[in-house]
Amino acid sequence: MPKMQNWTLVKQVLILIYLMLIVFSFASQVRYSVPEEMVRGTELLCFGIIWKMQAGTRVRYSIPEEMVRGTFVGNIAKDLGLDIQRLKTGRARVYTEGGIEYTELNINKGIIVIKERIDREYICGTATPCSLNFQIVLENPMEFHRVSVDIIDINDNDPTFQSERFQLEIIESSLPGILFSLPIAIDNDVGKNSLRSYTLTPNDHFTLKLGTESDGSNSVSLLLETPLDREAQEEHHLLLTAVDGGEPQRSGSIEIQIIVFDANDNAPIFTQPLYKAAVLENSPVGSVLVKVSANDADKDVNARIRYFFSHILNNAQNIFELNPDTGEIKLIGQTDYENNKMYEMTVQAKDYGGHASSSKVIIEVIDINDNAPIINFMSLTSQISEDSLPGTVVAMINVQDKDSDKNGKVACFIDSNIPFKLKSSLNNFYSLETDSFLDREKISFYNITIVARDEGEPPLTTTHTISLKISDVNDNPPKFEQPHYKTYVMENNSPGSSFFSVRAKDDDSGLNNRISYFIENTRVRNTSISLFVSINSDEGVLYAVRSFDYEELSHFQVLVSAKDGGSPALSTSVIIDVFVQDQNDNVPEILYPVLNKGLPLAEFVPRSADAGHLVTKIIAVDKDSSQNAWLSYKIVKSIDQSLFDIGLHNGELRTLRNIMDKDSIKQRLTLSVEDSGHPSHSATVIINVVITDNFAQALSEFNDLAQNKDTDADITFYLVLSLVIVSFLFVIFIVVLISLKFYKWRRSKLFNECLNGTLPVIPYYPPRYAEVGATGTLCHVYNYEVCLSTDAGNSDFKFVKPLMQNTVDVDPNGTEKMSHVSKSDLIAEEDTLKVGYTSTFISNGSQTVGRAPLGEREETKRGVRRCEKKKTRIENMKNTFIETKTN
Repeated sequence: MPKMQNWTLVKQVLILIYLMLIVFSFASQVRYSVPEEMVRGTELLCFGIIWKMQAGTRVRYSIPEEMVRGTFVGNIAKDLGLDIQRLKTGRARVYTEGGIEYTELNINKGIIVIKERIDREYICGTATPCSLNFQIVLENPMEFHRVSVDIIDINDNDPTFQSERFQLEIIESSLPGILFSLPIAIDNDVGKNSLRSYTLTPNDHFTLKLGTESDGSNSVSLLLETPLDREAQEEHHLLLTAVDGGEPQRSGSIEIQIIVFDANDNAPIFTQPLYKAAVLENSPVGSVLVKVSANDADKDVNARIRYFFSHILNNAQNIFELNPDTGEIKLIGQTDYENNKMYEMTVQAKDYGGHASSSKVIIEVIDINDNAPIINFMSLTSQISEDSLPGTVVAMINVQDKDSDKNGKVACFIDSNIPFKLKSSLNNFYSLETDSFLDREKISFYNITIVARDEGEPPLTTTHTISLKISDVNDNPPKFEQPHYKTYVMENNSPGSSFFSVRAKDDDSGLNNRISYFIENTRVRNTSISLFVSINSDEGVLYAVRSFDYEELSHFQVLVSAKDGGSPALSTSVIIDVFVQDQNDNVPEILYPVLNKGLPLAEFVPRSADAGHLVTKIIAVDKDSSQNAWLSYKIVKSIDQSLFDIGLHNGELRTLRNIMDKDSIKQRLTLSVEDSGHPSHSATVIINVVITDNFAQALSEFNDLAQNKDTDADITFYLVLSLVIVSFLFVIFIVVLISLKFYKWRRSKLFNECLNGTLPVIPYYPPRYAEVGATGTLCHVYNYEVCLSTDAGNSDFKFVKPLMQNTVDVDPNGTEKMSHVSKSDLIAEEDTLKVGYTSTFISNGSQTVGRAPLGEREETKRGVRRCEKKKTRIENMKNTFIETKTN
């Protein structure tokens, strides 16, 4: 609290010093007796002091003009009580209402610095005080802070005259005391730096006289103090110097050339010391604004007066024209109230004798409504989300009108049929906000036309259209084309085939519009629906997972969900009723009559039965439905076609006529039950009918039928059994044949492998015989196969079972007798071949593998020779055996 009081006191002291400065400056201009040292001291005390006056959100600073770029103006963050982060997040910036931006905001330091060189004279001219007004704009939330920077004038302009030389013509008869108007100097600086005094070079005839006009402006006149003598001096040259009050002091000079004429003792006198006129800023060129008039008491040529501008600003020379003979001031250019509201000029009337006088003319420009409002966008958003809340700011707008009074008052509005509104926050500041909730699915794009209209007559209007796109949010679930679907699928369909498709639409766009289809996990008869149907998640096509059976399942429901791709995703479900359509895939089933232990049912009819007698009724059902279940009955086979008839639709078997004696006792009927499907299916049943009045005879006939049935059944059984046995024997034959073929192939393969060596296959038949008696008959023959090679490789030795298991006995009579020789009677003889190769022995189905040590080359040769000898012996024994058998 004490700090706040101290700051308030400091502000009051600063304001008091500033007011003293203004008072002292004014006093120095009106030549009050204020010491110049006091004024200068006070100015030095206040120069460079930056002060602020904050009323609400308004901050004021003060800086001298002509400061370099980057010069510190003020710490706006500190003065507004904002931190640097708030400036960054709020995108703080300087907003100037048109014109040049002389200042900029350093957002990193929170200070305002000079952006462009400031020329107070260019901005404000001679107006005081001179201020730059702008605003600091922050967003989120939107804030406006007004800032005013007072521009302090420095003495940077010299007093200047309109021309470098001024010519004054004076008649020599002019009396002392006459005043001659001199051109005044212009100093664009203000205050103490403005024009202060004039000096004239010392001379014998003239002195300066300073005066004040009725409008408050200063005037400079040349006072004639002593008479002139043209004969003594025809021309006088004086130097008029204008001095300002700045520090350092600046000055400007003009040369005054005085030409002395002969006597003309009356000067023109204007009828008014001040002329005023007003002109509309759109007045046409050539309009007469005002007429000045002067009278001269002289006559004839000395009374003829000519008018001309003795002092006029450069910007007015091309706008106004003075008729030198009539004194009419005409408009030769366009006036603009917004550029210059008033023009001042000095008109001089001079006769031909050289006498002259002057008068001031003031022309005021009247404003008309010739400027349309200007719409400036401080911030603008081109896209907004459709879920934006009412009051969301779309744009910040500033409206300006250069006209004045009611011509400069502007009203801004938009179309009332759109969900937006213009909200006025400050004078000529508007914010474009949403007025209600948006819906992109109804309107996705807005062209908002902003209209600015002033109050002039006639009013001028400016329009500006902005395009605003509404971005999508996922606020619409998918919608199916129908609230409920029905579809039909034929039973016995192929699994994997499509039978229906659904389609959903989503009013959203982009990824929110991408729909995927799913089947909800429901159960049909305690079975998951996924075992029945599946769906294409992209196309919504339903496929049958299994083949349907109408008799098992005629109707089921599928719950399909459509889910979009938004976040979060939205979904909608729809129920599809699937009806399985029937096909004629079931044979009619005969419920009655039922076979009794495989035997057809027998019915008996008394011989006294009349025509139309009900013998029996065939009862049948069909699991199919509709037309496929419509059954018809007919007799397929009958012993007597004229005796019985069956109802086409009711299945009642009746007699067509009376029973006659010649009719057979036993009647066998084959009945058919057929449905109406396409193609149709049928079932048959055999009925035996016995025609008799004796019940016992009917039973005996039944027994005969049963026996015949049993006989037929036995025959059938034996036929089936025979077929099975023959088939089994055929299979065994095929297996044996294949085994033999494989065995031969295997043997030939082994033989071919033996041929791969360098030595030929040597059939070796070692002696397996015994001398029995004196006959010398070969008792036992064995077959050996030896494969040898010279490359110290492996050799195979196969022992094959005997070629013959019988011996031949020859009795003394010379007859042959075959006797079986047992294994114990055989004389074993082993001939070991000791050679360097590997031998394999096969005997009586057993196999023994052994490897002999490798011998030298000579040993191998000896083994080969022994094999050849044994081969020879075997051949001899074979020939002997053949001869013996032949004999």
